[in-house]
Amino acid sequence: MKSIKHIVIISTLFASMLTHVAAQELLSPDGRQKLEVGLSQEGRPYYKLVFRNKEVIKPSFLGLELQDQESLLDNFSLDSISTGTFDETWNPVWGEQREIRNHYNELVLYLKQQSTPNRLLNIHFRLYNDGLGFRYEFPKQENLSYFIIKEEKTAFALTGDHKAFWLPGDYDTQEYNTTTSNLSEVRALMSEAVTPNASQTSFSPTGLQTPLLLKSKDNLYINIHEAGLIDYACMSLNLDDKNMILKSWLTPDAVGNKGYLQTPAVSPWRTIMVSDKAADILTSRLILNLNEPTAFEDVSWIKPIKYVGVWWEMISGKSSWSYTSMENLKLDEVDYSQVKPNRTHAANTRRVKEYIDFAAKHGFDAVLVEGWNIGWEDWFGKSKDYVFDFVTPYPDFDVRELQQYAAERGVKMMMHHETSSSVRNYERHLDTAYRFMVEHGYNSVKSGYVGDIIPRGEFHYGQWMVNHYLHAIRKAADYKIMVNAHEAVRPTGLSRTFPNLIGNESARGQEYESFGGNTPDHLTILPFTRLVGGPMDYTPGIFQTDIKAYNPNNNSRVNTTLVKQLALYVTLYSPLQMAADVPEVYNRFLDAFQFIKDVAIDWDETHVLDAEPGDYIAMARKAKGKDEWFIGAITDENARTLTLSFDFLPKGKKYVAIIYEDSKDADFETNPQHYHIYKQTVTSKTKLKQWLARSGGVAIHIKEQ
Repeated sequence: MKSIKHIVIISTLFASMLTHVAAQELLSPDGRQKLEVGLSQEGRPYYKLVFRNKEVIKPSFLGLELQDQESLLDNFSLDSISTGTFDETWNPVWGEQREIRNHYNELVLYLKQQSTPNRLLNIHFRLYNDGLGFRYEFPKQENLSYFIIKEEKTAFALTGDHKAFWLPGDYDTQEYNTTTSNLSEVRALMSEAVTPNASQTSFSPTGLQTPLLLKSKDNLYINIHEAGLIDYACMSLNLDDKNMILKSWLTPDAVGNKGYLQTPAVSPWRTIMVSDKAADILTSRLILNLNEPTAFEDVSWIKPIKYVGVWWEMISGKSSWSYTSMENLKLDEVDYSQVKPNRTHAANTRRVKEYIDFAAKHGFDAVLVEGWNIGWEDWFGKSKDYVFDFVTPYPDFDVRELQQYAAERGVKMMMHHETSSSVRNYERHLDTAYRFMVEHGYNSVKSGYVGDIIPRGEFHYGQWMVNHYLHAIRKAADYKIMVNAHEAVRPTGLSRTFPNLIGNESARGQEYESFGGNTPDHLTILPFTRLVGGPMDYTPGIFQTDIKAYNPNNNSRVNTTLVKQLALYVTLYSPLQMAADVPEVYNRFLDAFQFIKDVAIDWDETHVLDAEPGDYIAMARKAKGKDEWFIGAITDENARTLTLSFDFLPKGKKYVAIIYEDSKDADFETNPQHYHIYKQTVTSKTKLKQWLARSGGVAIHIKEQ
């Protein structure tokens, strides 16, 4: 994490009391990106972005509308401009590559409103080779101290009716299948794009979430998102589909306000990645680079985790989280030792020991157990402030016995905290819950926020909840605990600053394969959208794709082949990877399971071999500290043949590749478990023509001969 190269050059141009300011230009370090910024005749700040002489964002206005105060939209003059360059190389605690270069040119507009009270606003632009980041900065000043945001008015004026990979705008969930359409079709498709969820609040017939991926008719790939979301509401986008302008739309609080700030303060960075190659979106580190360096001096306790867990058998309906079938319970009035168990409760000592044995035998780091603590019988869909205490186990779950049993076998236990979205209750118990974890040998936690937020009226993505999620992460660091937050706000690169945030859900994960299915193209889009902000705990590795095998009443099917599930460990980056199926299934496919055992979860290098969002992805990664490589390639509902070049390998060396491929008769609907494994000698000159079945894939382990 030490900078290798660090150069800063600052120049300042003064332009006092100008109303119309001619556009100032800024080039990216490689000269491919060009930014223009200035003030209109009305003193409105604007920007324009160009890539290789192609307009990406037409002149677009910036500013904020305030509650009960004059807006910060117009009537500005330019006090000064500063420009500079920055170049460093830093090492992430974990990640897709060992080193990340943070190289940009920057420009800051220092603005002052011409009328009393002459408030100040800075707009800070950083232009990288892979895109643009900009944010609002509110300096400490006598005439602007506390203020309330009514709406942020950032605009992204597009050059046409782009192809979009979009999710419905929502204050509470991102758990939707991605819809692919032209922007002009969003309004007509919105009603079918909004599918049921435990908590959801759509806000507009043309509302869209970020990260939003666009593809222009002249083949530019554009991704719009944000970075460094701290003490601010999450940004969505509202589409003006007549003029093709995307406008920022912040998540409100319970009374409709969209942010409470006190100067000095800053907004998150608004980000625009752009390239004429799809692969460049996948390898961009723009979001991470716009976040601050790690806040921790000691990061030795933060480790990537490969785990198994008592989870899928409950998701599929084979087992239950709850200990009894009783309802209308009050936690502080129930003596669970006196109630009749339902005999489907999975989080029991005997069953968990089986998972621990399996983890120990196959070299996994940890075992997650959901449903271990009292309270699961009577909370889902109900607005109950006090459901869980996060420390009291059910009678059939012996915390200390399992702690000792796991420790003797070199396995850690992973905690689960379902908050039932009663955030006040979780914060009341947070220190006690984390102390309990430390006392019993847990160093990581999966937290959940299912249902509508309590306090009532708050949304999952509002400023109040954004602050809560970060509070939980910071508090966890005090106890040296790593956090995997589900149903939380989508990541914006904060894992650079707080690397104990080792995972998020914040998208439609594998569990939905048991709830009716994900579309086959879903997994070819997520790396271009959700994953640009940080890793996802997708929970791959489901080998039994017919859910009826677990639960005869569940007609769902996992819409992939078995081999595609293997490839996901490479194409869906995460330092937290689960082998999500049950041990009994893996024991039937131990030859294929070997890839999950072998695949790395921390990397020195990442290379995109080929990719097109919505169609296919092929990636190669080098395991951290080893001369060992892994390839994963996946496709959508269409079978296809990809040509995989091995030119990323060192020249002059021979390797053996273990190739896990779909059999010729494999198909995600008819023959999902048909696969073939073989070995082949490869070098940097090897080119492999590889067939992928419908919603299939290939997974390759490459090591020295």
